[in-house]
Amino acid sequence: MLALVLAGSLPLDTYCRLGVLRQPVRLLLAIVPAAVLFIAWDVAAAAAGQWHLDPAQTFAGRLWGLPLEEYAFFLVIPLAGILTFEAVTVLSTRRRGP
Repeated sequence: MLALVLAGSLPLDTYCRLGVLRQPVRLLLAIVPAAVLFIAWDVAAAAAGQWHLDPAQTFAGRLWGLPLEEYAFFLVIPLAGILTFEAVTVLSTRRRGP
């Protein structure tokens, strides 16, 4: 599913000439702080037994008790959100005109 999200959102950078991917430092500054917070939250909740991710439905690789795709989620979904938001902004501005 994360691959499909990327396949649908990454082309927006080129199609709309966003330049988001050409600014990796700004992109990381936008994504990493929230990702760290929510990953810590997930690790703590899983360690406390409040919730878990079914091993039968996730990849075997784990880090701090979480499957690797959980970490990917906190990078892919914000990236897709940023690309979508920027694309909507650009396209609505083009539609309105100068």
